Amino acid sequence: MNCEDARRNFAEYWHGTLDSAGMDALESHLKVCEGCRAEADGLKEIWGALGEMPEEQPGIGLRSRFYASLRDWEQHEIARRHRSWWMPHPMIQIAAGLVILVSGLVIGNLTARNAVSNPGQVAQLEKEVNSMRQLVTLSLLQQQNASDRLRGVTWSYRVEQSDSEVLAALLTAVNHDPNVNVRLAAVDALHNFADSPVGRRGLVQALGKQTSPLVQIAILDQIVDLHDKTASPAIQKLAETAELNPEVKEHATWALRQLQ
Repeated sequence: MNCEDARRNFAEYWHGTLDSAGMDALESHLKVCEGCRAEADGLKEIWGALGEMPEEQPGIGLRSRFYASLRDWEQHEIARRHRSWWMPHPMIQIAAGLVILVSGLVIGNLTARNAVSNPGQVAQLEKEVNSMRQLVTLSLLQQQNASDRLRGVTWSYRVEQSDSEVLAALLTAVNHDPNVNVRLAAVDALHNFADSPVGRRGLVQALGKQTSPLVQIAILDQIVDLHDKTASPAIQKLAETAELNPEVKEHATWALRQLQ
């Protein structure tokens, strides 16, 4: 086993999923390679700390109705859209992404002095970190488990506001996710892309596609908060919908007054 093979097996080694043959080969390599042994020892501590981090909970911005709406997950979920090439083993890719992200941060700290005199190196490192955040976000948003998709929405707050792929994934979640809680979280996360015309337009278009009163009200609140007057026709159309939930109708009327 060479150094490249050893680094590739770090994630499975720390996670305890490396087979016995791979374990023996890796440990034998670490005994004779001082560089890999030092890197493994340093990153193992960080890996352990990541595992002990508490799972992030939805913020208070989801309001009390978010928590009141918790229910059993729907048994049948819609087919996942826009499958990417790395999706056959998404959790492995997430773990690898985290390892690369942490490795980049550690290496960045070790080379900070050189980076001061080389701005291009700093820019490249930031680009790689953002790429890893995007990878984790997109992968989690396409998981079958709704709690993983909620984590993906939380990760979306860490990407750049100009990230069109994450924006598209959030809009897809708002329009098509079978779980109302994920849709609510995605609506709130879209506020992070408030400066994007695509995000604003997508939010307005999503209003007419919703059947959940909770999501409809959340979108109305978001539109009012953004003070997007172009949404008035869509809101008016919603308010005139037959058999619309009375609370949603009242909220739509309120939203129209706020946008005047």
